[in-house]
Amino acid sequence: MEALETPTVALAGLGPWGSNLARNFHELARLAWLCDADQERLRGAATRYPAARATARFDDLLEDEAVDAVVVATTVPSHAELARRALSAGKHVFVEKPMAMAADDADGLVALAEERGLVLMPGHLLLYHPGVEKLKELVDSGELGEILYVYGNRQNLGTIRRDENALWSLGVHDLSVILYLLGEEPSELLARGESFLKEGVEDVVFCYLRFPSGKTAHMHLSWLDPHKMRRMTVVGKDKMAVFDDMELDRKVTVYDSAAEPSLRTYGEWSTRMGDIYSPRTPNAEPLRLECEHFLALLRGQGDPFAAARAGLAVVRTLEQLQASLERERV
Repeated sequence: MEALETPTVALAGLGPWGSNLARNFHELARLAWLCDADQERLRGAATRYPAARATARFDDLLEDEAVDAVVVATTVPSHAELARRALSAGKHVFVEKPMAMAADDADGLVALAEERGLVLMPGHLLLYHPGVEKLKELVDSGELGEILYVYGNRQNLGTIRRDENALWSLGVHDLSVILYLLGEEPSELLARGESFLKEGVEDVVFCYLRFPSGKTAHMHLSWLDPHKMRRMTVVGKDKMAVFDDMELDRKVTVYDSAAEPSLRTYGEWSTRMGDIYSPRTPNAEPLRLECEHFLALLRGQGDPFAAARAGLAVVRTLEQLQASLERERV
């Protein structure tokens, strides 16, 4: 793969998140094209980035030989097809999560990227959050001891979607982190949800995952909840750690607490309550770090296929959880 020092980037999808991507790639690379079917969005973006050409035609991005990479930030059902077309045109691809809604489609994208020697990077934002990086450091260093289980809480009142349930809308975030922290895919999965607002679209979902190592994880996902929560908890044999993205300063908290065999009574357990501390995490924008990582891959730094394979594991797991959801529907 040819190293690209200053890549030329084209962006498709100018919704709220696409606008954030446009800002970052404008500052970090050469943003050459803006694409969206919504003319009002397109005009607004073209005004902010006059050096970029504006179009409603996706093929314009692919036909420009000067474009090195295409960023796909369109609606979720279109991700796989647009990413496939961009890879087929010889472009590197950054595609928002999930990169596909079926494991076969995601597998095809990964195979195509590897065959063409192109970077395919799904936009799993939390993997670039300094707080999650610190959590991963705590897990890998052994400071928490053997990891027993992990659980995520991602709840809010809204935004309510019509064509995407809470598993695919919210669960993709926490699932990417769980797989990243544990470094393995689940062997047993169970999901149960309820569609309180729109039939067939679960707005509340509970997931259980068991891994080959014996570790377990679960996720509580909801956009019908009085609390806005963005929290991941890791329980180890020696210590426990919490990543809370709603905290302004203390993103990660470590609890030097555990259950231990009692020294007084054989066969009984007691709890140890030790110090609580918050390790320092950099105050950096996760999206900026994510975009920088994509550009670093284009410069030949790091494994160009690792992110795509990790994204495939997320889609594969989501698909299995969705199948469980459908089996469990009353």
